[in-house]
Amino acid sequence: MVIMSNWFVMSILLALSVAGFYFGRAKAVAKSDRQARRLKSLPVYYGYFVALWCGLPSLMLFLAWSIWERQLVDNGAVSTEYRYAAIAAILSLSVAGLAFGHNRVRPQMHARRLFERVVRTLLALCSLVAIVTTVGIILSLVVESIRFFNLVSPMEFLFGLEWSPQTALRADQVGSDGSFGAVPLLAGTVMVSIIAMCVAGPVGLLAAIYMSEYASPKTRAVVKPVLEVLAGIPTVVYGFFAAITMAPFFRDLGEGFGLDVSSESALAAGVVMGIMIIPFVSSLSDDVIRAVPQSLREGSLSLGATQSETIRKVVLAAALPGIVSSFLLAVSRAIGETMIVVMAAGLAAKLSANPLEAMTTVTVQIVTLLVGDQEFDSAKTLAAFALGLLLFFLTLILNVISMIVVNRYREQYD
Repeated sequence: MVIMSNWFVMSILLALSVAGFYFGRAKAVAKSDRQARRLKSLPVYYGYFVALWCGLPSLMLFLAWSIWERQLVDNGAVSTEYRYAAIAAILSLSVAGLAFGHNRVRPQMHARRLFERVVRTLLALCSLVAIVTTVGIILSLVVESIRFFNLVSPMEFLFGLEWSPQTALRADQVGSDGSFGAVPLLAGTVMVSIIAMCVAGPVGLLAAIYMSEYASPKTRAVVKPVLEVLAGIPTVVYGFFAAITMAPFFRDLGEGFGLDVSSESALAAGVVMGIMIIPFVSSLSDDVIRAVPQSLREGSLSLGATQSETIRKVVLAAALPGIVSSFLLAVSRAIGETMIVVMAAGLAAKLSANPLEAMTTVTVQIVTLLVGDQEFDSAKTLAAFALGLLLFFLTLILNVISMIVVNRYREQYD
């Protein structure tokens, strides 16, 4: 019943706002004709002005009521009559706003300025929400990480070479202290990400060059959607593909060369992850390359350069900032992937430079630590927040590096 009433109220508010738009626009046109005065803004802005007065205050009241109503329903303090009274108040406010905005319509009113001022305010509020959300995430990580570092030394966490977060219930049991060295997790994350980028980087960039510079419009219309289909496949499907197909393939291939390849290896996870993020590199790089002005290509060709020389020395150089951004997005996607690593690389925290062995990553361990019923007063559970904070700083460093590269080359080619 609550859901039906909410949809009903939203439909009525939308209908009233649309009606307010047409009423405001019609009144502005009628007044300008009767008084032989030119409007200060286009008629649509007078319609927008009335629609905002009709819909915005009532929508804010409706959202506040929806939040408050859910709490009251949980406490059993909302009756049907009370709900209907609240709905009536919301709709009455909408009608009052429509009447007020309609009454304010005058030919000499700068409706466009007022409308744009409201839009700028809404955009600023949306930006503020994003900033507050980011700050909240960081603070939650920092607060819980401080609790973790009160139990475990930061030096042990950052430079420790062994990861075994299992803690026993009694002090006399094995593993009662646990080991919280994050270096093996970072090594596994870097290893899998490097393998993934070795696959996605060249393949994605070359595919983007082909689609933007060599492919015909018909070929591009087929190839690009096919590549982008890879981005829509669920990661668990990639995980099954890595565990069932790629891992046995690499194991059998390694046996043919006399190599000992684990049934769960960083190589299998990295290769499949690279296939998954190819669309991130190819699609973004293709858009960036196509955005390079055609005059740069024509100038290079007119000086006697071949098409391949033009692409390598002019087009790619001019598109480098965007290509770096696409690679950064792909790296961030690889670092944050979990399912493929769980199914193909395993959960073993090994400090090794051999991609043929089983490894784990930071994100996998975060999920592992928080699975099941956990108490947030043990080092094992709090370690997940410390890992999250560490991952945040790693991605922040990547962003800073990419911004430096982008700004440097953007000054050269703008």
